[in-house]
Amino acid sequence: MEQIENSFDSRYSIWVREALNELPDCFTITDPCVFGHPIVFASKGFLKMVGYSRNEVIGKNGRIFQGPETDRRSVMEIREAIRGERDIQISLVNYRKDGTPFWMLFQMCPVFCKDDGRLINFVGVQVPISRKSKNELSLCEAGVRESVFRCCRREVCSNSVDFGRDSETVSSDDDRELEINEPCEAREIEKTKATAAISNILSVLTHYSEFTGKLVCRKRCHLAGNIHLSTSLNISLGRIKQSFVLTDALSPDTPIVYASEAFLKLTGYDRHEVLGQNCRFLSGVDTDPTTQFQIKECIRTLQPCTVRILNYRKDRTSFWNFLHISPVRNASGKVTYFVGIQTDDHCKNRETHDLSPEMRQLSVVGAVKVAVRSSSIGAASTS
Repeated sequence: MEQIENSFDSRYSIWVREALNELPDCFTITDPCVFGHPIVFASKGFLKMVGYSRNEVIGKNGRIFQGPETDRRSVMEIREAIRGERDIQISLVNYRKDGTPFWMLFQMCPVFCKDDGRLINFVGVQVPISRKSKNELSLCEAGVRESVFRCCRREVCSNSVDFGRDSETVSSDDDRELEINEPCEAREIEKTKATAAISNILSVLTHYSEFTGKLVCRKRCHLAGNIHLSTSLNISLGRIKQSFVLTDALSPDTPIVYASEAFLKLTGYDRHEVLGQNCRFLSGVDTDPTTQFQIKECIRTLQPCTVRILNYRKDRTSFWNFLHISPVRNASGKVTYFVGIQTDDHCKNRETHDLSPEMRQLSVVGAVKVAVRSSSIGAASTS
């Protein structure tokens, strides 16, 4: 959880949480670039509404608030919006920690990096939808009943009042069950509140991203030569547990466009320090130039290669990297990426009971190729 929060702070500065918590709205912020698409921030209003603590929410996926009455079609619409990196506003049944369901208006929007157009976060605002029970809908009937009770002496009407309360309680439970099962549409006032909340949250994120120089915006900037990974590809790559990076074969200097969690752990770098860099940033004074040239030639000729190269972590400690690089083609057969799989050679030599490093590298290459081709087919079918 600490690593997730530090990543969020590094983009918006350490003061952003305090500013966000001053907003009265119920909302969460998620990171689609991290495996599992976890929540990285939850407002005080949201935590109060659902009854969870901050530690129970940070690092979890938003599906923990769904339950048996949550409409599967609505969930699929949200997932499609995530894959399409677009806004959505939809009514949904969610559940509090104590298991009670409630209707809410859910509005979500993406947040992009202003410099290169990469998807950074999703902001999700939740506005409870207030619905009157059937007892409250018949105001005239309620008024008459209240008048009758007022006219009766307490000792004469006590049994009737008790009976009335019991029947009202049962009726309220039935009404609540009907309200959850029946479709519920948000009113304009609730839609306006959600839209205003989104605007306020994005204003805070934009302002505090200026402190770090990593500016964000609501609309993606389409820059010349810019490449970004779709959310669906990010999610697919996030399921691969080994250390690897994906680089863009079509951009100058083949910059890194994806880095796995295992790679970040191996090298000690944060994700924002890696993306956009060429892999040679891992080299140092004792890295063999001949091996570097061999890698460069394999990339130029679109050929796979396996080398043993001395690399350096962020803290400048060195390690022998058993590195495999392979070209990755899209659905049309064009090389669009290179995947580089890193194995600490010290750990490699100590492994005796697991798959060999060579077999694990080949399995990563296969998984990455499937993810890229599936993503490119999906993009072609929706264009």
